[in-house]
Amino acid sequence: VQLQACGGGLVQAGGSLRLSCAASGRTFSTCAMSWFRQAPGKEREFVTGISWSERNTFYADSVKGRFTISRDNAENTVYLQMNSLKPEDTAVYYCAAAQGVVPNGVVTTVGRVDHWGQGTLVTVSS
Repeated sequence: VQLQACGGGLVQAGGSLRLSCAASGRTFSTCAMSWFRQAPGKEREFVTGISWSERNTFYADSVKGRFTISRDNAENTVYLQMNSLKPEDTAVYYCAAAQGVVPNGVVTTVGRVDHWGQGTLVTVSS
């Protein structure tokens, strides 16, 4: 699975952005998909994930209520809608895919990821 993320950019605090991650390959529909982010000088951290069954989602406390993950298996794409953005959301955002996960499983750890996208930069100004 190859992943291509896009949609990052510069936005003012309180604004919104929508990230997309397009996947190639026939196994996307059975991959658990997640978004991680990495701010300068910090470790990569989990943001949100969605099971390949689409039944389960999970969010980091820091983004709960502001971010929404969704997927379109017919289009091999996963989305991240980010609202009410804060300066502390500034980071490079990475989409991630994990294979061999149970249908309702959500991947929340870097070590479980099998494939990474190239990252897209989100900058939130105050």
